[in-house]
Amino acid sequence: MEPVIESTGAADGAMELVGRLTTASNATFLATIGQTEVVYKPIAGERPLWDFPDGHLAHREVASYLVSEAMDWSVVPETWLGEGPHGVGMVQRWISADESVEPVRIVPAGEIPDGFRHVFDGYDALDQVVSLAHEDTPALRRMAVFDAITNNADRKGGHVLPVADGHRFGCDHGLTFHEEPKLRTILWGWHGLGFSDEELAGIRTVHAGLSGALGRELAAYLSGGDLEALALRCETLLAEGVFPRPEYDRHVIPWPPF
Repeated sequence: MEPVIESTGAADGAMELVGRLTTASNATFLATIGQTEVVYKPIAGERPLWDFPDGHLAHREVASYLVSEAMDWSVVPETWLGEGPHGVGMVQRWISADESVEPVRIVPAGEIPDGFRHVFDGYDALDQVVSLAHEDTPALRRMAVFDAITNNADRKGGHVLPVADGHRFGCDHGLTFHEEPKLRTILWGWHGLGFSDEELAGIRTVHAGLSGALGRELAAYLSGGDLEALALRCETLLAEGVFPRPEYDRHVIPWPPF
């Protein structure tokens, strides 16, 4: 697929690099476009992965934003393909997370805070048993539904960005839309529970949109096989009506979880 470079977005003008985010596995930069801070991931800096060998991670990030916008849930910050100092890449509005809020936590074994859901138990660096838990909030439920639709293979704890008004943004959606089941997430706390009416409506919106404007937009970034798999996931989620359950014959937690 050839890049579809967008000349418009929330930010217009020349991009200036501020620094590199060294913890990212692919080339990732903090930059500014005018007065707007953005994350910039040049396609030239993408590292092929064994299950995403063809790259196109920037395309998948933009496709994730389009699905988020179609649902009107704002899970993904504004994202587009743009030109930067290292060539075409993903550009995404920077979100300043509220560091006083921890929507995903590691706590002593079994000590799940009120308003949180248990995910799994494990061992910390000192071989102490700990539990991983996440918020039980509508905002995080929407993110989990979004991840199930997009087949997100990389929902780490650090990819949940809390903001002060209670909203939760998600970032790093390059490992999405695989044709095979790849859901790897730390948001398993609702598995097997029924979707709310709002959540079902969001899934229906995406499914219906695939035969219309949303499908045409996504076709610029995803393959025909990706789109067929997306439609099938929506149909399966609607038919079953519940949050997906982990398939333990494959990896279901991203590594590292944070």
